[in-house]
Amino acid sequence: MTVALMWEARAVPGRGPELLAWARGQELAVRPLRRETFQAPEDRVLVITWWDAPLDTDLPELPEPSGELVTRAVHRWRFESVGVEGG
Repeated sequence: MTVALMWEARAVPGRGPELLAWARGQELAVRPLRRETFQAPEDRVLVITWWDAPLDTDLPELPEPSGELVTRAVHRWRFESVGVEGG
């Protein structure tokens, strides 16, 4: 079973590049199957990690960045794959 963990934070205005560098520099205790990092308008950063594990498995996640770097608490979501669709 594949589980995707999503981590999304919004930087203080103008500090998006710093938040992006911080997120990319975070090491996890265990290496995921895949890890991808995204940036978006409004200084937002999204990190998705994929794991071969059941949905309720205790998995390593990125921590909260310093309160001076972000405008709010990190948003986190956990999804279970329902299969890959061909196209």
